[in-house]
Amino acid sequence: MSFNIIKQLNADEQEPIASDAEATATTNEPVEMAVETPVETVKEKPVEQKVETAHDDFDWSRDKRNVAAYSAEEKAKYDNVYDNTFKQINDGEMIQATVESLTKTDAVVNIGFKSDGLISLNEFRDIPGGVKVGDVIEVMVVEKEDRDGNLNLSRKSARITRAWERIVEVNKTGEIVTGLVTSKTKGGLIVDVFGMETFLPGSQIDVKPVTDYDQFVGKTMEFKVVKINEAIKNAVVSHKALIESDIEAQRAEIIGKLEKGQVLEGTIKNITDFGAFLDLGGLDGLLYITDISWGRINHPSEVLKMDQKLNVVVLDFDDDKKRISLGLKQLTPHPWDTLAENLKEGEIVKGKVVNIEDYGAFLEIMPGVEGLVHVSEITWANTPINAKEFFKLGDEYEAKVVTLDKETRKMSLSIKQMTEDPWSTIENTFPENSRHMGVVKNITPYGVFVELSTGIGGMIHISDLSWLKRFNNPNEYTKVGNQIEVIILNIDKDGRKLQLGHKQIEEDPWNSLESTFAEGSIHEGTVVKKDDKGAVVQLPYGLEGYAPARHLVKEDGKTITADEIANFMVIEFDRNDKRIVLSHTRLWEQEKEEEKQVIMKEKKAEAEITKKAVKNIQSKVEKATLGDLGVLAGLKAKMDSDAASGESKETAAKPAETVAKASGEAESATEPTAE
Repeated sequence: MSFNIIKQLNADEQEPIASDAEATATTNEPVEMAVETPVETVKEKPVEQKVETAHDDFDWSRDKRNVAAYSAEEKAKYDNVYDNTFKQINDGEMIQATVESLTKTDAVVNIGFKSDGLISLNEFRDIPGGVKVGDVIEVMVVEKEDRDGNLNLSRKSARITRAWERIVEVNKTGEIVTGLVTSKTKGGLIVDVFGMETFLPGSQIDVKPVTDYDQFVGKTMEFKVVKINEAIKNAVVSHKALIESDIEAQRAEIIGKLEKGQVLEGTIKNITDFGAFLDLGGLDGLLYITDISWGRINHPSEVLKMDQKLNVVVLDFDDDKKRISLGLKQLTPHPWDTLAENLKEGEIVKGKVVNIEDYGAFLEIMPGVEGLVHVSEITWANTPINAKEFFKLGDEYEAKVVTLDKETRKMSLSIKQMTEDPWSTIENTFPENSRHMGVVKNITPYGVFVELSTGIGGMIHISDLSWLKRFNNPNEYTKVGNQIEVIILNIDKDGRKLQLGHKQIEEDPWNSLESTFAEGSIHEGTVVKKDDKGAVVQLPYGLEGYAPARHLVKEDGKTITADEIANFMVIEFDRNDKRIVLSHTRLWEQEKEEEKQVIMKEKKAEAEITKKAVKNIQSKVEKATLGDLGVLAGLKAKMDSDAASGESKETAAKPAETVAKASGEAESATEPTAE
């Protein structure tokens, strides 16, 4: 196609030109064709090298009629017009455009390219009154030719690009910008700055905590760009930074005039567990909880409220750290200074429990005036008392003032001294060997503390709980709060102690049990506790015995287990040590021994009978032959051998029958001889 265009141009130059108008028309025709021709085609044509020919002197500016077509100025003018038709644009380029016309949805803009572009009217909503024909605007070439061959332009992209450039610049310079809060988002607000959306965190809205973000939507405010992200083109703005800069000037002015003891007016901006922060007009101060009131308070919110205005005194301040300690109670006199003059030691006061420690409780007599009730001043009893279990916060008590020191502002109180000391008449109230009912107040590994009356109590040693049972811990026998009968064993008035007993209420059963559980006696028992060393066996009458491990073996080789019932033999009874040693193994071992003895006795008796029978037979035989005597001697020797070897009774009887038979034969044999 480019070849045909060049050929046509050469042909036109050879034709005569009639007039300037005709020449102009002839010149314009190839221009229109050149517009349709891609720019690259014309520009990519290589420059022809000059080759010397016979026609070098030919004037190509003349037509066939030897008439020049254009002057040099005209030719330059038209060459410029032609060159402008090949305007070069690139994607992402910023170009000035003119609005040519408007449709219902788009604006048609001209950028001097071969075709016009369309921009949605939504991109002109920021222009008051909207866009008009003839307006010159800046656009960005998104795509110079899309799939459909259309020119894709965007005013919004151009505005964002320019806005980002300005934002980057003001971030470097620290310039203050103006933006419109357009909407609320998670954690903050969206602000339009220079036509670009930026993020305003909730913490950067104001120096005070802000909870309602909706109140700022639609407002135009001043901001400072505090952070940018080049990679994602994101910016963070702050309104708080502007406020702080103003506050900083005020702060410097306030600190310059600050003095200890100075009274200032402040507004509570935050309340915490340890105190409250006050705004002193650009400078924050901390009012500690201990400096709010002379009396004890659990939380500052009990007496302070948010946004409350109050006068405070400057206690201390740090210029470097810019910290100010404030006080509120210091504006009023200390309660100890206004304490009644008639309050003296021995007086009765009423107070509320405001603090409890291991060593006692503090009673507030009046706001700011407290007295300590030590654990030793709670009760006359000598038993240990846990103050945290005895007292409760908020409870009120009457107490006697024991000591009072207004200079050191200390007061000790006593509850027990509200009543007479019961130990002064202890011998009359609780004489020795007297019986009483008491309440178990405390249990230790070595004994039980029993309260007999208010302020009077004693201890039952673990060994004095029972005659028959032994306990590893007293809680196996009784529990706290249970009633228990005791007997007064001993009184230590100086030490304010009572020795109590519980088993002594009954007589010692070991004196009467010695005959019942004599050594060798057999009793049925239950194994209640067992370990590797042995077992504890429950016997009749509530008595307990102990069986060593080797005495728990049964006849079949197995061992008696826990909760098993079996017969036991008493192999040791110690009344003094309250100890009984038992054995189950001894039972079947003794039975076997007795059976063995019976067998031995039976065998011995049988042997005696046999001997007597032989002797009887021998005594009846008067005469005998040598053969008879030999038989009898053999029989006697066999009988003696059987008796010595321990054969059965039947075996011994047979020889006896044989002897009798033989003796009968001998008698029959001798009878004729006698005749």
